[in-house]
Amino acid sequence: MSTPEIQVKDLHKSFGDNEVLRGIDLEVGQGEVVCVIGPSGSGKSTLLRCVNLLEEPSKGQVFVGGTEVTHADVDIDAVRRRIGMVFQQFNLFPHLSVTGNLTLPQRRVLGRDKAEAARIAAENLDRVGLAEKADAYPASLSGGQQQRVAIARALAMGPDVMLFDEPTSALDPELVGEVLAVMRMLADEGMTMMVVTHEMSFAREVADRVVFMDGGVIVEDGAPAQVIGNPAHERTRHFLSRLLDPAMADVEDRTPERPDQE
Repeated sequence: MSTPEIQVKDLHKSFGDNEVLRGIDLEVGQGEVVCVIGPSGSGKSTLLRCVNLLEEPSKGQVFVGGTEVTHADVDIDAVRRRIGMVFQQFNLFPHLSVTGNLTLPQRRVLGRDKAEAARIAAENLDRVGLAEKADAYPASLSGGQQQRVAIARALAMGPDVMLFDEPTSALDPELVGEVLAVMRMLADEGMTMMVVTHEMSFAREVADRVVFMDGGVIVEDGAPAQVIGNPAHERTRHFLSRLLDPAMADVEDRTPERPDQE
């Protein structure tokens, strides 16, 4: 049996007295797409950030490609080179062109020369359908285009794993589809992906597994048809009913989030 690409064992994370993750066990196989869903404050984003040690776990172990990320002696920079991460916000450098945003991390982190970095940047801009925007600056791009540039920037580093933290949540509804289309392409190419999302259609159609989190624990983990289509737990059913009822979702969106949870 092959080693999981991502493995999380008994993961806990607290911010002061606030325990956000309460013993998470999770595996993601090579080429698998796992969507993590759940209400605000459930610990989804914290889990994702612990995978590449953007958050230091309070307890537990995280392995990526068989390497323990949480080991005291790990070369975390080397591990992170294997992990691409796409955030809610695009985090592009406004003073650099699209090509500049893709070549800078390649040259600084991977030591690629200018020509090689530019070639790889062009290849990945083409992959996300933005070859014609190579010389544009972020301010001239739509939100969907900026997020696709951010995905291309992560891909240009040659990751084995891609982590997506609500990649469409900051986008206008009409721009969501173009970003999800790129993510579908990556899934079809066999990229290992963990995706925190509220896009149930994406989770249903693209994910190999769906993980529902609430209160810092995994409540359900299974095929999309099971977790979304026929959930076993009342907490999952309640969440999905609120998500699919616009009036209830609006109430939930206005509920203040506790700091440091998501």
